[in-house]
Amino acid sequence: MNIPQRCYPSLQYWLERYRISGLVALVRKQRTARARRRKLSAALAACLLAASIFSGAAEVRSATEPIWPTKEWQKSFPEEQGMDSKELATLIDFGTTHNFDSLLVVRHGKIVAEVYYAPYTAGIPHAIYSATKAVISTLTAIASKEGLLDSPSHKALDFFDHRGTANVDDRKKAITVQSLLDMTSGLEWAEPNSMFEMERSPDWVRFILDRPMSRAPGEVFSYNSGNAQLLSAILTKLTGMSALEYAKAKLFGPLGINGSYWRADPQSISIGGLGLYLQPREMAKIGYLYLRNGAWEGKQLLPFAWIDKVTHATVEAHLPGEPELRYGNFFWAFPDKDVYMANGYHSQLIMVFPGLDVVVVTASRDFCSLSKLADLISSSVKSDMALPPDAESASLLANKILDVSTEKPTEVGATSELAAVISGKVYRFAPNGLNLKSLSVNLTDPKPRIDMETDDVQLTVTGEPAFQRRYRDELNPRPRFTGPIGLDGRYRKGELTDVGVNAVKGTWQTDHTFVIDRLILGQGQPAERWTLTFEGEKLNVRAQLEGFEISIDGETEG
Repeated sequence: MNIPQRCYPSLQYWLERYRISGLVALVRKQRTARARRRKLSAALAACLLAASIFSGAAEVRSATEPIWPTKEWQKSFPEEQGMDSKELATLIDFGTTHNFDSLLVVRHGKIVAEVYYAPYTAGIPHAIYSATKAVISTLTAIASKEGLLDSPSHKALDFFDHRGTANVDDRKKAITVQSLLDMTSGLEWAEPNSMFEMERSPDWVRFILDRPMSRAPGEVFSYNSGNAQLLSAILTKLTGMSALEYAKAKLFGPLGINGSYWRADPQSISIGGLGLYLQPREMAKIGYLYLRNGAWEGKQLLPFAWIDKVTHATVEAHLPGEPELRYGNFFWAFPDKDVYMANGYHSQLIMVFPGLDVVVVTASRDFCSLSKLADLISSSVKSDMALPPDAESASLLANKILDVSTEKPTEVGATSELAAVISGKVYRFAPNGLNLKSLSVNLTDPKPRIDMETDDVQLTVTGEPAFQRRYRDELNPRPRFTGPIGLDGRYRKGELTDVGVNAVKGTWQTDHTFVIDRLILGQGQPAERWTLTFEGEKLNVRAQLEGFEISIDGETEG
C-alpha cells in the first residue's frame, strides 16, 4: 500500500486570492531556502494540505442538490459554506489538547477543513474501535431494506442452534435484534472485562449466548460489545457473507470506500464491536450517508425509519460525564444539540448534525468531552448562505493547519560512545510479559533501524490493557518487526499496513541509557516508551504502555 500524496500547484494563487500575506511570504521564503533546508518539502506539503481548504467554489448547495463524494470529496473555503474560519481554528486547538490524529469537517457536501496532526498523515487507515458498531447497525439496516431481516423485533435466538446453550430462560428467549441494537439485551456483561474473556474463548458467539441474564430485555441500558458480535453473526446467517463481504457489496462499494480492513473472530465472523479500520475521508462518507437520510446517488440504501430511530435515540445511557447522551441502533445522540454519532474508544467519532448539514470526523489517541466538541462545531456555523471573505480568519486557520501538520522535533541528547559498541548486537530474553525474544538496534548505520523478534507464546500479564497488547501484536505479525528509527527528534515511519504504521524515534538519555518512543499511527493509542539500559553484555528493557510498565532483562552473546 502506498500513502497517496495530494498536490495543489496553485497554492500561491489561492493564498493571494484570499490575501493571506503571511503564508505568501512563507511560501516565497521556503522557495528561496529550498537548497539550504533538507526538510522543506515536508513543511511545504503540510502547507499545501492546509491551503487546500480554499480550493472550492463559492456556491452553497442546498439540501435539494446533494453532492456525492463517491469518487472524491470536493473542497471549499469555510466562509463559502457559511462557517467561520476563526471558530474552526479554535476547534483545531481543541484537537491539539486532546491528541487528535485527524479532524475533518464537511458542510453542504464539501470538506471545509481537513487536518492531520503530525506525525499522523492522510492515507493511513485508522482503528475506529466501537464506531464499528455503527457500521454493523448500518449493515443491519440494509439487510432490513432488502427484506433479509423481516423485523428488528425478530427474536435473536431464532438465528442460532441454541440446543445446549447455557442459562436459557424466558428472558433470554425474549432478546430481539432491537434490544441488541439498543444495548438493552439484559445479558450479564461487564465491559471491557467480559469482552476480553470473550476474545480468549474459542467460540465468541457461544460465549455470548451462554451468558446468564441479569435483567429482562429492554429494561436497562448496559453497554455490551457481545451484542454487536451476535448481530454480526446474525448478518452472516442472513446474507451468507461476513459483515466485511456484505459491506463491500452493499455499503463500501456504493460509497466508494476501498481497501478497508476488518478483524474477524475464530469462526471468521467480522468482529461486531470493534476491529474495523477506515481512513477519515471514508468515515465521513458513512456520516454523509446518514446526513442524506440513507440515500446515495439517488438510491435509498437505508430505511427512513432506521434513520429516524438513530436521529431520535431515546435509550438513557446514564453516563455520569455526559448525562444528556441517549442511545439507539448502536449510535449515540444529544437530542438537545441535534447531533448523533458513531463513537469509538479514544474519540473515534463520526458526528452528524442534521439541522446544520454538517458531518465531522475525528480520529484520536485520547478521550474528549463530546458535549463540548459538539458545541464548538455548532458555534462555527454562522449561516446557511455564504459569508463575506475574511482574510484575517482565513490566514489564522491556514497557519493553524500548517502548524499542527508539521512535526516538531523533541530534544536530543548527545550520542554516547556506547552507540558503536551496542549497534548490531542481538540481545536475547527469557519468556516475558512483552513476548520479546530478541532486540537489536543499529544506531551507527546511515539509516538507523530497530529489530525485534517476539515469541509465539502469548503470556498473560496481570493489569496490562489487553486491547493494547492485541493491537500491538496484530500490527507486528510474529515473529519479527524491523523498521527505521529517527535520531534527530523526529519519528521515522515504517511501511504502511492495513492496520497502521510504526513510527519510532530515539535518543541517548545517559551514556548507558537509550530511550525509544514508538507510535503506532492509526491505532488511536498513546506513544509507547521503551527505555534500554546497557551494562556490559546485559540489557534491561523497561516498557511503558499507556500507564502500564513491564521490565525485563536480556543479554548478548557478544
